[in-house]
Amino acid sequence: MDLSRPFRLRILSLLGASLLAVAAKAQDDSYSVYEIPDRLDLQTALQFAAEHNFEILKAKQRIEEQNGLIIEVRAQALPDLSVNGQYIELDEGLSEFAPPPSSQWGVSLDVRQTLYSGGGVRAALNVQSLIEDAALLELQSVIDDVLLLTRQGFYGALLARQEIEVQEDNVTLLEELLKNAQDRFDVGSGTRFEVLRAEVELANARPALIQARNDYRIAIEELRQILGFVAADGVALHKVPELVGDLPYSPITYDLSGAIEQALQIRPELKRLQKVEEAREEGVVIAKSGLRPEVSLVGSYEANKPTYSSSFDRARHGWTAGVQVNVPIFDGRRARGQIIQAKSQLAQAELETRQLSLAIEVEVRRALSELQAATELAQASIKVVEQAEEALRLADARYEAGEASQLDVLQARVSLTEARLNQAQAFYRYNVGEAQVRRAIGIADPYVER
Repeated sequence: MDLSRPFRLRILSLLGASLLAVAAKAQDDSYSVYEIPDRLDLQTALQFAAEHNFEILKAKQRIEEQNGLIIEVRAQALPDLSVNGQYIELDEGLSEFAPPPSSQWGVSLDVRQTLYSGGGVRAALNVQSLIEDAALLELQSVIDDVLLLTRQGFYGALLARQEIEVQEDNVTLLEELLKNAQDRFDVGSGTRFEVLRAEVELANARPALIQARNDYRIAIEELRQILGFVAADGVALHKVPELVGDLPYSPITYDLSGAIEQALQIRPELKRLQKVEEAREEGVVIAKSGLRPEVSLVGSYEANKPTYSSSFDRARHGWTAGVQVNVPIFDGRRARGQIIQAKSQLAQAELETRQLSLAIEVEVRRALSELQAATELAQASIKVVEQAEEALRLADARYEAGEASQLDVLQARVSLTEARLNQAQAFYRYNVGEAQVRRAIGIADPYVER
């Protein structure tokens, strides 16, 4: 399917001012820096990445490169206009005339227009147009990849933040348990062993909280790298933005056959290879043009110095026009070799398209399988958390009534902490899995317009 003009306009609207900004940055070799925001939500992160991620910026510059190549190739179909001039001083010993002329000069305006080149020029123009379309599709693919990475990074930061909350709640509960054990010991209903065991459990819980906080800081830095967020030097070096949002769980299902069919229709990587395949077909035409005649219209207007005068007013001038034909007879089979190469490149492009189609189908199947597993884990984790909360409530009640030991309460708290951590990881896996399914199918991110 060819890129329509509305599609190009949508892509270019996404580039818009960003291309101009990148061009300005390239001129002064400096990039803007930004203040770290106090709050950062998913939509803001995605939109920022679409505008500032370095992979996206490089893909945009490759489009500019293709634009330059198109201008260069189009020059082959336009007239070639040039001005030539010469001035020569003569030694008397070289002249056959008396008196000898001291100098010679001439000026000419030359024009050359290719009329026929065996279809090579037109094919070259078609190739560049196809490559431009392929570059736009490559940009779309890069954007989709970056947005997926951004979602993964953002979800990873949310997971790290939630793990902090779980560990903080665990520490708080253990502090309460220590206080209860100390109170029971003070009134004589508890033992020193229970107090010591509560102190040990609390001390063992603190490293996990410290690690969770460090994981969150690292997750923020990795997210900043994905976004292309260049912070100002020396400004808020230790500042960590507050993430807005959570890890939701809203199960959704996809039809396997429909998903694969949709992916094969809209994935930009596959469309790009189809454009490359069409360009290779034009490359065969270009190679074959080396065996065909080339016809050009040539002309010039000249002004030359007369033999016995240096005056420009007395110069001889006039025009010439004609047709130049170049018929290849034998080139050492160079053109034949180029045709063989071009046909091989076309065959390779066709194989690469088929290979990618299979890879996309496998990617969709894998993504849907991962999403199914993530859905099952998320559903199981919800039930486990409910059971762990109820078990802790009963353990606390029995402990207060003297029907359960402190070890029973500690085990219930550990089980609840583990269940909540597993639930957070299951929700993270589900959200990442859903984003991977959309990427595998080729569905645009709902927060960023293509």
